[in-house]
Amino acid sequence: MNWPQKSLDELGFVGRGRSRHRPRDAAHLYGGPYPFVQTGDIKHANLYITEFTQTYSEAGLAQSKLWEVGTLCITIAANIADTAVLGIDACFPDSVIGFVPDPNKADVRFIKYLFDAQLQKRFQRFTQGATQDNLSQAKLLSLKFPVPEDVLLQKRIADMLSVYDELIENNRRRIASLERAARMLYQEWFVRLRFPGHEHVKINDGVPEGWGKGKVSDLGQVVTGKTPSTKEEANYNGEIPFVKTPDMHSQIVVIKTEQSLSERGGNTQPNKFIPRGSVMVSCIGTLGVVSIASCLCQTNQQINSVVPNSAVARYYAYFALSDLKTRLEGIGGGATMGNVNKTKFSRFPLIIPGKTMLAAFHDAVETSFLQIETLARQNDALSRARDLLLPHLMNGEIAV
Repeated sequence: MNWPQKSLDELGFVGRGRSRHRPRDAAHLYGGPYPFVQTGDIKHANLYITEFTQTYSEAGLAQSKLWEVGTLCITIAANIADTAVLGIDACFPDSVIGFVPDPNKADVRFIKYLFDAQLQKRFQRFTQGATQDNLSQAKLLSLKFPVPEDVLLQKRIADMLSVYDELIENNRRRIASLERAARMLYQEWFVRLRFPGHEHVKINDGVPEGWGKGKVSDLGQVVTGKTPSTKEEANYNGEIPFVKTPDMHSQIVVIKTEQSLSERGGNTQPNKFIPRGSVMVSCIGTLGVVSIASCLCQTNQQINSVVPNSAVARYYAYFALSDLKTRLEGIGGGATMGNVNKTKFSRFPLIIPGKTMLAAFHDAVETSFLQIETLARQNDALSRARDLLLPHLMNGEIAV
């Protein structure tokens, strides 16, 4: 099927985001009520963006622009040509281009799927060669792509694909709800100290009797990851997941990684393997992202992992290490790139509950975490099914 070739500005309004300062340079611009969506938020979104890590104040909004729900966000730096549709009114920086479709010419979901199916790799090839790839607005508008003139046809194609994304989003909401409920129980037991039987336990210097003051390394062995030689292609593209911080952002239990190691690559550093149930913490760059390993894997050097001494400490470790984020940023965030080394990480003080209490908490939340893993695996299967269908629909190979 031959669809006419169109450039993006022939289908709607195209504009670049606005931002003049980073948080450390102008703190007064941040922390207000206006969502400020960045390239990482777009990368980690599914079809719609509803979550964000930063906000603008009134002053921040004054030097930016509030884009409306339904705007397609396209990254042009860092992660090239990642896309997602605003599910909220939001600002975004000049590393993001906004596309607002003319409703008589384009369906925003169709254009998003077109990027996923055909355009992302083209844009990545188009921008290669620089130290950091960038896609300018001029380059973006210079490219044409096939788009059916019938907007209803665009909508029907988008409807077929969005069924997968709606299921994925429903599962994400269920995952978030399960994690939130488990976190509330953790806070009740281990932060507020209202654990079962607390009425009959003495508290000495803020620590219940039978518990102890310890450090991260008391939870288990700390393993700092490492990257096998990238000069040896044979080290990669095997069956061993190789976890990096971006893999952790959207996964409580890491099911899928962008990169993998071969058996040869993994065996070049056998002491860097971590087993299923290990708790991984990002300690370079973005500090304090925490996830659980779903299988035997390795990580890069930006991640310190705790291999729990006991399986019953796994979920306590997950939440306790999540609570370290602010403190990690405090000691590791002063440099251009935050960095908390293994020694500092291992020595972070923690309260270590008694084994009976750890076992009780493990039993109380294990079903939730197993369900989180099941839902995450369902989402991976849904994503793969959608991605198999995607190019055939976007090429007009399947009649709709």
